[in-house]
Amino acid sequence: MFDLSGKTALVTGASGGIGSEIAKALASRGANIILSGTRQQVLEDVASQLALKADQKAEVITADLSDPEAAKTLIEQAGASVGAVDILVNNAGMTRDGLLMRMKDEDWQSVLDINLTSVMRLSRAALRGMMKARWGRIIQISSIVGYTGNPGQTNYAASKAGMTGFTKSLALEVASRGVTANVIAPGFIQTAMTDALTEDQRAELVKKVPAGVMGQVQDIAAAVVYLASPEASYVTGATLHVNGGMAMI
Repeated sequence: MFDLSGKTALVTGASGGIGSEIAKALASRGANIILSGTRQQVLEDVASQLALKADQKAEVITADLSDPEAAKTLIEQAGASVGAVDILVNNAGMTRDGLLMRMKDEDWQSVLDINLTSVMRLSRAALRGMMKARWGRIIQISSIVGYTGNPGQTNYAASKAGMTGFTKSLALEVASRGVTANVIAPGFIQTAMTDALTEDQRAELVKKVPAGVMGQVQDIAAAVVYLASPEASYVTGATLHVNGGMAMI
């Protein structure tokens, strides 16, 4: 099950904890991997950790997704170096937290540009090849706060909520061509960001989770593998909540 041999997957934000684990999980299922982000050396390090078979390929392509032309260029470079993108994982994201009354326009816009507009641009650029092949998977990595909200994150929550509406509409447009579009909404996941919290801060977060623990990056990667697989061909326009029961939506 979940065999991705011969498929090419592009993972954005692949230098982070979640993105790198997604890339490793897809590679373990036989997919060719394109790692994208802004930190070349970190991406190269992740690429070196992929367990690739002789017939698998991996490529690092840096891209600044705030550039309006970056998405189109990234898809073109991926096609030229590894092959047409069959699986697009839009994982790149950023935060510029602050209360709305004090939020600057640029802090709002930069978060929307990376978290939402780049998702649209990459999806649009990848669709032509997917629809021609009559097979494709577009997977967005959202957040629980796109559904629950979070004080100090109006820009981030808006971008993640917008991702859901975008994906549902996209799913309706492309379902007849064998292309699915879905969202994964992580809850509290243990990453370098949460490692920086104090023990008391982590304990307060865990109190909100019925499962009693923080999620692991492998939990998100496993969800991506499923949605990317042939076995998920009848799942589209859906949001898979991976949050330990914190928000049962």
